[in-house]
Amino acid sequence: MLISGAGIVAETLIEQGCDTLFGYPGGQVIDLFDALYEKREKIRFVLTAHEQGAAHAADGYARATGKVGTVIATSGPGATNLITGLATACLDSVPLVAITGNVPCSLIGRDSFQEVDIVGVSMPVTKHNFIVKDVNELADTLREAFRIAKSGRPGPVLVDIPKDVQTARCEFEPEPAPVTPEPVRQASDHRLQKAAEMIAAAERPFIYFGGGVISGNASAEVLALAEKIDAPLGCSLMGLSAVPSDHPRFLGMQGMHGHYAASAAEDEADLVIALGARFSDRATGKKERFSKHFSIIHIDIDGAELNKNIHAKLTIRGELRDAVSRLTAITKQKRHPAWRKRIEALRKEETRRTQESHDVLMQKLGSNADTPRLKHFEIIDAVSAAVPQDAVIVTDVGQHQMWTAQRYPLHTPRTFLTSGGLGTMGYGLGAAVGAYIATGKRTVLFTGDGSFGMNLTELATAVSEHANITVII
Repeated sequence: MLISGAGIVAETLIEQGCDTLFGYPGGQVIDLFDALYEKREKIRFVLTAHEQGAAHAADGYARATGKVGTVIATSGPGATNLITGLATACLDSVPLVAITGNVPCSLIGRDSFQEVDIVGVSMPVTKHNFIVKDVNELADTLREAFRIAKSGRPGPVLVDIPKDVQTARCEFEPEPAPVTPEPVRQASDHRLQKAAEMIAAAERPFIYFGGGVISGNASAEVLALAEKIDAPLGCSLMGLSAVPSDHPRFLGMQGMHGHYAASAAEDEADLVIALGARFSDRATGKKERFSKHFSIIHIDIDGAELNKNIHAKLTIRGELRDAVSRLTAITKQKRHPAWRKRIEALRKEETRRTQESHDVLMQKLGSNADTPRLKHFEIIDAVSAAVPQDAVIVTDVGQHQMWTAQRYPLHTPRTFLTSGGLGTMGYGLGAAVGAYIATGKRTVLFTGDGSFGMNLTELATAVSEHANITVII
C-alpha cells in the first residue's frame, strides 16, 4: 500500500508491539502526530510536561515490563531534552526507541531553525542511532532499531526522521510479526567447565549479581546455582528485586551504600561469581584494594564489560540464563558449614551496626517530646506494610534512594526502578508514571526535595493520565 513516511512510522510501531508512546509535539513531528492520531485506538499517546519526563516515563515503562519503551520529540531543543533520559537508559541497559523529527533534508547543516545534529549529540549515550533520509528505508530502519534495543545487552536507540521523509510516500507492507532478537553467542563449554572446576575448589563462594539477571530473566537460574554450591548472594543496586529480599541466601546490596553483611561476605570469600554485573566504582571502591583475597568468575552478555573495570581470573561471554543453567548442571553439589556459620555471624553484626547507626542519627537530629521524629527506616517499613508485595517501587537519586535500596523488601523482579549508573535526579516521577501506565500496579515513589523539584511538572502528567502514584518526599 502507498502511504506517507509518517504513516509508516505509525504502522511499524504497531507492528513492533508498541502500545504506548510518550512524548511532546512540535513543528517537525506534526505529521507524525497526525498519523499517530489516526491509530489512537492501537497506540496510546501520553503527553508529558517535558521531553526529559517523556524519556524517563518510557524508561519506567520498559523497566517495569521488559518491553521496549518508546518516546517521541521534535527537532532541536525537543530532541536535546531527551539526552539525559537516553543516558540514564544507556548506563542502566534499558531498551528504548527514541524517534525525533528534524528539518527537511535540504536544510540540514544550514543552521536552520530548531536544527541540531541529534545523531552526533546522542552518539555517546545510545546503543545505536540512525538518520533516515530515504522514505523507502524508514520501515526497515525502525524494525532494526527495535531489534538492536532489545537484543544482547539492551539499550536506547535513536531514529532521526527529517520532515520531508515524513511527508514523502512509498509502498509499505507490514511484517506479519515483530522481529525477534538475534541469537546471541552461547557461553563456551570449555569456559563453563573451567568455572565448574573453580567452584569445586572453592570453600567460601559468593555470588554477586547485577541488573543483567533481571533483563536476562535469570532469577530462577541464579537461585538454583546458589543452592547447589551453597553460596550466599549479594547484588548491585541494579540487581535489586531479582531475588526476594527475604530469601535465606540473600544478604542484600553490597558496595559503598550496601549492606554490611553482603560487603563483608564478598571480601571474605575465596571465589566471587559475578553474574550480569559490571563492577562499577560504587560496587568495588578503590580498584587496587578490591579482589585481593578472592578469584573472580565473570559472566556477562556484553563482552565489553569483561575485564573492563576489574580483572577476572575467568571471563565467560554469553546469554546469562543459558550460561548459568548449564553451569549449574555440570557443577558438583557442595556444602560449606563453616562458611554458612560465618555468614550468620555477619548478619548479626549487621543488625547490631544498623541499630547503632540509627541511635547515633537520632541523637544528632535531637528529639522533641511534642513532635516525635520518625526514623527514615520506619517510614519505609510503614509503606511496605501498607502496599501489596508486587507494588512497583521507584526512587529518585540521593540519600532516600540508598535508604530505600537498603530497607525496602522486594519480592518480584522489575518492581524496583531507580537510576543507577547516571544517578539522575528528577528521574523518579516520570519513571513512576511510565511504570504505572505499563502495569496498572500500585506505584510508590520515594524522592527527595531536590529530585522532586527537578521534574515536578510531571505531576500534571500523572493527573491527566489518572496514574495512581503515591509520592513520599
